[in-house]
Amino acid sequence: QVQLVESGGGVVPAGGSLRLSCVVSGRTFSDYAMGWFRQAPGKEREFVAGISRSGGNTIYVDSVKGRFTISRDNAKNTVYLQMNSLKPEDTAVYHCAAASGAYTSTYSTVQPYAYWGQGSQVTVSS
Repeated sequence: QVQLVESGGGVVPAGGSLRLSCVVSGRTFSDYAMGWFRQAPGKEREFVAGISRSGGNTIYVDSVKGRFTISRDNAKNTVYLQMNSLKPEDTAVYHCAAASGAYTSTYSTVQPYAYWGQGSQVTVSS
């Protein structure tokens, strides 16, 4: 059983920064590509960023490119999402997710991700 636990959400003013963390337990962390998704009230879950098992490949949704950075520390079983220059439209519940796959692959859709965290609320005030 793979468990994912997010932390680091909160309330920040527009232009501020937050770093989300997601600790994975139960299986070998480096066996999984990781991703961050978000869901705002009344909207569908949206892909935000993904990182390969190796950590060498990353992918982002266009709306966060240049502002968000995904990274992972395989020794700490943790994936991070550094969020800078936050905007009110970034307000959502952020979920991390784990997907089995090739060592260098990244995934930007929901379907490959078999395991999900409970989510962390990020609120950006205008």
